[in-house]
Amino acid sequence: MTDIASRPTTAVPAPQRARRRPRPDGGGPRAGTIVAFLTPFFLPFVLFYLVPIGYALWQSFRVVRRSGGQYGTSYTTFGGFEQYGEVLQNHEFWASIGRIGLFGVVQVPVMLFTALVMALLLDTHLLRLKGFFRTAAFMPYAVPGVIAAIMWSYLYSPQLSPVVDLLEHIGLQPDFLGPGAVLWSAANVSTWLWTGYNMLIMFSALQSIPQELYEAARIDGAGNWTIAWRIKVPIIAPSIVMTTVFSIIGTLQLYAEPAVLRQISSNISSTFTPNMLAYTVAVGNNYQQAAAISVVIAVITFVLSFGFMRLTSRRAGL
Repeated sequence: MTDIASRPTTAVPAPQRARRRPRPDGGGPRAGTIVAFLTPFFLPFVLFYLVPIGYALWQSFRVVRRSGGQYGTSYTTFGGFEQYGEVLQNHEFWASIGRIGLFGVVQVPVMLFTALVMALLLDTHLLRLKGFFRTAAFMPYAVPGVIAAIMWSYLYSPQLSPVVDLLEHIGLQPDFLGPGAVLWSAANVSTWLWTGYNMLIMFSALQSIPQELYEAARIDGAGNWTIAWRIKVPIIAPSIVMTTVFSIIGTLQLYAEPAVLRQISSNISSTFTPNMLAYTVAVGNNYQQAAAISVVIAVITFVLSFGFMRLTSRRAGL
């Protein structure tokens, strides 16, 4: 018998991988497919974002000239930074910036602190019916700003408001639309509208924190208050920064609330906010200066938002 181990073995060739022929287009996705997927985004982005911005910039550098005296013809020509010079020398513009600055310094911290407290409460086991309270807090955001302003103007009106009647019965004389209170009445509408939205962003960030951190903190003797302010708030700091940036942008774009309250209060002028000033100037057919006002508002918004983000990043050591 022949020993099996002594038999000559025949090497079995390893299976060779099939060689792929290079595709004519270089092996990557076809350019037509890329364009088909990106067009639904880029086309509206260009038409409804970049084109209006470019047109506003172009209009802001133009001025209207007249030739032939008072009854001559008018024509539009390039004026350089003339419109911007008029905007920066406009006292009504800086008065509106001052009002909106005071509005933001008070309203934004109050709104975000309220949203943070609500988010922390929803993230604990102390609050029951969490689904109901979460939905109730978010519901005001579903109301359009104009409708919300109309509703609150009914509650502010001395002739119609049941709230005013109730306060008068207990000896108070509220004047929600007075010269010293109308700004804060508008701030109350904005706070009512946006607190639930900001709360939901913070609450979503809280839901992503691992539960093991809370268990380790409780083992070390930390209570609910310590866990909230020493663990939860530092971890969701990026969400708080993001909501603050959104609030700064929204503050400088304030228009609907004071514009609606202006219909029932003489203490709100047509130049009460920067956006209202730009609209008033545009209604007066001075589209070039209105465009310059809009560009200046956009620059101020960018500077404040970017400056706040840089400040918070430096404090966080990023």
